[in-house]
Amino acid sequence: MTEPTRLTGRMVAAARALAGISLEDLAAAAGLGLETTRLAENSGSAPLASPDQAAAIGAALEHFGVLILEEAGGLGAGVRLKFTRLDVKQIARLEGEGGPAGDDDVP
Repeated sequence: MTEPTRLTGRMVAAARALAGISLEDLAAAAGLGLETTRLAENSGSAPLASPDQAAAIGAALEHFGVLILEEAGGLGAGVRLKFTRLDVKQIARLEGEGGPAGDDDVP
């Protein structure tokens, strides 16, 4: 995501629908309050007012496997999934396992 201020409320709503995440989960991942996140999403087609909020929401969406697509080649901005929901759950599970990394070369 090159310009986080280009993120709009409609893009946030579309991204949440694609990723299948709740507003509460998005707010928690972004480190924002629920009402702040709700107001950002309800801003419609206007770019999010706060660059800091846009960056936080954009990073949270990327955490859930959403790519933010900027306007290019005569096409409008949008969102798409980087991974399937199952892939995102697997990645989150693997990242949360912890423990020391072992050598995976078997003699």
